[in-house]
Amino acid sequence: MADAVLCADGPVRSLVELSLVGEHRRGHGSLYSALSTGRVDVSRLRRALAAVPLPRAADGRLVLAADITCWLRPDAHTSPERILCHTYGRGKDQHIPVPGWPYSVICALETGRSSWTAPLDALRLAPGDDGATVTARQMRELIERLIEAGQWRQGDLDILVMVDAGYDVPRLAFLLKDLPVQVLAGCARTVSCAGPHRRANRTPWAARRVTAASSSSATRPPGAHPMPRPRLGPDFTARPPHRHGTGSTRG
Repeated sequence: MADAVLCADGPVRSLVELSLVGEHRRGHGSLYSALSTGRVDVSRLRRALAAVPLPRAADGRLVLAADITCWLRPDAHTSPERILCHTYGRGKDQHIPVPGWPYSVICALETGRSSWTAPLDALRLAPGDDGATVTARQMRELIERLIEAGQWRQGDLDILVMVDAGYDVPRLAFLLKDLPVQVLAGCARTVSCAGPHRRANRTPWAARRVTAASSSSATRPPGAHPMPRPRLGPDFTARPPHRHGTGSTRG
């Protein structure tokens, strides 16, 4: 079957077409028998993905993005461990929970306008799982595989871990505090950064939050008092969202 996939003329649109390739040399029934008795070595696949060349940021560091994506299965009543997943845009001003399987997916990102990502790990959440705990354990195992594969060495820039604002960022950073990572979280208008910055009168791994919308005059009604501009430290820069700028952080 592998020979048939490699030697087929054009894309494979259905499995049964592989039995027509000369390199297959067997009947189409053997193809489905192989799939029924075959298995995927998930641990080996994860190690192999960690060893391939990965996209990187402009400064050469690894950037890992984690998010939870739901596979909705409302009609699969016999499927085990379904969870009510929040959905958006399925009705006017409605967020309808739909039964499905939530997956925590981690991808490697690159600098630029490309939408290509490199999926490195996926893990299905079970009922009762805590998102921050599962993501921290999943991210720790992935980073250990990346270090073992030589993707990060002593002296390299810290790995940037990006999540959305729905995560417990300070707790996630605390759970990964012994790894060479910096945790960055944000949404369309708010960015918060939790990193290993130790300062006086500030606890380590404290989350710093900067709301870019507070500095935009477009968000204030006419005649309102000017809103205070956010205080930006020496290690963070941001621009108002209406200028479509970028946010950057450095240790």
